[in-house]
Amino acid sequence: MGAAILEVEGIDVYYGASQILFGVGFVVERGQTVALLGRNGAGKSTTFKALIGLARPKNGRIRFAGAEIQGCRPYDIARAGIGFVPEDRQVFPDHTVEDNLLIGAKKGPQGQDYWTLPRIYEVFPLLANMKTRLAGRMSGGEQQMLTIARTLMGNPEVLMLDEPSEGLAPIIVAQIGQLIRKLRDMGVTLLLAEQNMHFCLGLATHTAIIDKGQIVYRDTIAALKADTAIKKRYLAV
Repeated sequence: MGAAILEVEGIDVYYGASQILFGVGFVVERGQTVALLGRNGAGKSTTFKALIGLARPKNGRIRFAGAEIQGCRPYDIARAGIGFVPEDRQVFPDHTVEDNLLIGAKKGPQGQDYWTLPRIYEVFPLLANMKTRLAGRMSGGEQQMLTIARTLMGNPEVLMLDEPSEGLAPIIVAQIGQLIRKLRDMGVTLLLAEQNMHFCLGLATHTAIIDKGQIVYRDTIAALKADTAIKKRYLAV
């Protein structure tokens, strides 16, 4: 673990006249896996959109690697080192798996070139066996793995995954969990948005819970596991 790489302070986000986020704030340190947990509609995806520049905060600050990025354009934020895996995956269906990976390839903000095609195939052996398949002919779980791998090809310093377990069969969710655990153990800094608390309990190191657009709890994942009242109040379906 190390110093903070992503600091979110008091951001308010509106869609038109409707306020969605109210003073949201949390910190991600290098090497951490932070789970942003909350029920459907709590504000998780809007928070991610604010971090990646798809929703502009009206108030508050977002600092990444010491520089303020609130209001910056999404491609500038990506170049700065934030990788974003959206909830709906968004593969290029008429391109092969390998083409999808190469589309995302770039060096990191400090010239990092850790995630190359050979390393991706080493960490994602399933993709190595499917490199010539059209992405549109992959299953949902396979597309999720491809999207994560494609984002890593951009050598980000922080990887954000929005609802990585959403809509997938339990066996595929377990495979995605194993992959995230592997990335965590490799030292990748991860921020997960999830409503599936049980999916995150064995993966995350820290958590922030969002409810009705506000952060209502921040602590280690071990503390959350022991806090039955908080889990029942904010995360029980």
